[in-house]
Amino acid sequence: MATVLICRRFPRLSRATAFSTTARREAESRSSTSEQKKEENPERAKAGDEPAATIQLLKPVDYRVPYNPSAYARSRAGRSSSSQAPGDGLTSAAAVQLSLGTASSRALHPSPRKAHPKPKLPAAQTKEEAEEEEREKHDSKEDPRVFQQGRPEYRALSYDKSEPIEPLPLEERDGILQAVAIGRTNLSPAAITDYFLKLSRLPAEHHSALAFQPEFHTLCVCAAQSLAALGTGDLVALLKACVRLGLPAAHPLLDACDREFCRRAWDMQLEQLLLVADCWRYLERSVPSFLGILFSYANRHWQELTLPRFVQLVYIIGEGRRSPRDLTQKVENMILKHLDSFTLEELGAICLGLFKSLSGISDHVMRKIADRVSVQMGNMSTYALVNVLKMLRYARMDHLPLLRELGRVIPPRVPTTNTQGIMHITLTCSSLHYFDEGILAAVAKALPSKATYCRSKDAAKLLWSFGCLDYEPPNEEEFYSSLIEQMCRKLHEFRKFPEHLLTGLLGLAFVERFPEELIDYAFGDEFVQKTRKSKYELQKDLFTLSKSVEIECPSYQGNLLPPHLYQEMTEMALNFAEQEIYVRPEIVEATSLLQSVLGGPEYVRNHMILPHTRSSDLEVHLGPDGRPIPFNLKDFGAEKKLEDMGVSLTDDLMAQLIRGRCDSPSALEGENEARTHSQERGGEARDRALLSGGLCLKASPSLQPQGLKVAIQVSNRNHFCYCSKRLLGLHRLKRRQLRRLGYVVLELPFWEWFPLLKRTRLEKLSYLQYKVLDPALLSQAA
Repeated sequence: MATVLICRRFPRLSRATAFSTTARREAESRSSTSEQKKEENPERAKAGDEPAATIQLLKPVDYRVPYNPSAYARSRAGRSSSSQAPGDGLTSAAAVQLSLGTASSRALHPSPRKAHPKPKLPAAQTKEEAEEEEREKHDSKEDPRVFQQGRPEYRALSYDKSEPIEPLPLEERDGILQAVAIGRTNLSPAAITDYFLKLSRLPAEHHSALAFQPEFHTLCVCAAQSLAALGTGDLVALLKACVRLGLPAAHPLLDACDREFCRRAWDMQLEQLLLVADCWRYLERSVPSFLGILFSYANRHWQELTLPRFVQLVYIIGEGRRSPRDLTQKVENMILKHLDSFTLEELGAICLGLFKSLSGISDHVMRKIADRVSVQMGNMSTYALVNVLKMLRYARMDHLPLLRELGRVIPPRVPTTNTQGIMHITLTCSSLHYFDEGILAAVAKALPSKATYCRSKDAAKLLWSFGCLDYEPPNEEEFYSSLIEQMCRKLHEFRKFPEHLLTGLLGLAFVERFPEELIDYAFGDEFVQKTRKSKYELQKDLFTLSKSVEIECPSYQGNLLPPHLYQEMTEMALNFAEQEIYVRPEIVEATSLLQSVLGGPEYVRNHMILPHTRSSDLEVHLGPDGRPIPFNLKDFGAEKKLEDMGVSLTDDLMAQLIRGRCDSPSALEGENEARTHSQERGGEARDRALLSGGLCLKASPSLQPQGLKVAIQVSNRNHFCYCSKRLLGLHRLKRRQLRRLGYVVLELPFWEWFPLLKRTRLEKLSYLQYKVLDPALLSQAA
């Protein structure tokens, strides 16, 4: 039986040691259909059927080591599992197996530890396992329609598969098929419709056999040819029969029905149009022309929209992934009009429809929705609540009462919530930069036993969310190893969704975890080409990951990005910084004032020390005595050309410049006196005299002893978790890497610096001198 070995991170290891492996991969040939199904449903496969996966984690240098839930927490039987990503059923390649390469002789052999066991499903499931599997099932057709159970009006607006229908006896089926075979040229439209409706009453287990009957094919052809002769009610009934029979979305009869409904749509009732749209959704058929007519019709007959019709329309808008712009304002007005009348499930359905169609919504309307949800969250199903969270995330709404209530309601529900719901809850917290340890700890505790149900998207975004919020739970080894194993199992999905692999790997990098084989695969030529063809901008993520591996994992020997990509990505980052970062007022002000404090532009450089971290630094060098050292000669030379430095060229100063050194104290005093006299006209000398009692000597860098490199971070709110001083993962990673490169990191936190921007120049200078020339920096470096 194949086993899964996870070499996890080890705390408190020597700075000089690092794990090292030679990455190897073997891509299996295309698997049989049965093998593919096992890969798509790993939770149902035997342990021995799963691909072997051995992951080695690179160790960076200096390791630190009353409520009735529905949908996401249900136990309804008879659902088919669709918890895999959309690409699961389409890929024909078996999972790529990752094999552990021969370790380098310099690799540290880990001490014995209890390995996290690979989940096993016995042949006979226990009751708990069966319940868990049932909870994990997600029906993309039925789950979004739970709101329709709340009002009887929806029966006329939607297809109801639970509607009682008298089953057709098999003898009658045979008689109908025989009648079709005999009178195929003489069948009337009424007879054709009657036959079709009767056959749709066959038990579901006989539908697949019916599809292969030549007489049924003949009946479908006849039905398609007679649609124009049918009344609208009969035409709608025929479409509902197609739904019951489960005709494939591309069936020729459905093509004919689509054309006929588009032709007569303007003569139909709004109720009928909504029902037809719902049938198309149930058939999973894309009907953009029909939906366009429906939305135009609804816009013209908006006064006919009752509350149920409105909710059903928004549901159709979401399932069609279309956002009609001319309805946006009307939708918002209708939400506000009926806000207190919607059931909580309807409110969730509205949010899901807006989210799926990428419909913009004003902050005012979103806040009103959040206000209601925050006071009734305990009575809301988890599925409806997750839909509200999706829209909250999309709107970037920082609604603190809702988020705090979330921390009270969600943790007890996590064990009975499926992985997709858990992923969306966690992703909402990380997207809004909201740190709630209770939610994250509950998720981490429940995830290891649920990991095999994760799609590649779920595993990646869970890793991203924990890394973004820089949270490592009490069961961190078990939590991370289970998700890394699942990433390995789902490796084949990343060929179609490369963004998910980079998302997961970046989340791991934030918390200093680097699975070598997955990283080696991500830097391979084939995967890099897929990222360049993606509809998402993935180059920045590749850049961040690659440079992080270079800095934190010097023993890594796998694939690397080609040099031309590094140059391209660096230039892209620098161009962005020049346009968006360097010009920010808080950074411009800090740069200018630091030049005054330290002695000029040659003492400060505003740039990105680490371009892959996408934020700027103010670099300053200090000598062993704490005095600033000039190093930014490039910027200093450019500034000298642009402005008068205010230095008087005395005879003594000219002699000093010609000889390259100062012969006498009087010459130096003369230079300082002349420079001070000139700069006092601009006020800068007075500021520096008040601060430091004199000017700093500007010696050549080559004559200075090796000093201290300081990276000053001018932070803002987006660097921290919401309403806290907890750094986000990317910025924690940046400061960690700066220290590894020998820098002392100094923070100008926004809660101190931003208020000072409104104060006097002298107060700002005093603050900067206190921060930058603090003797504690030297002791910190030591």
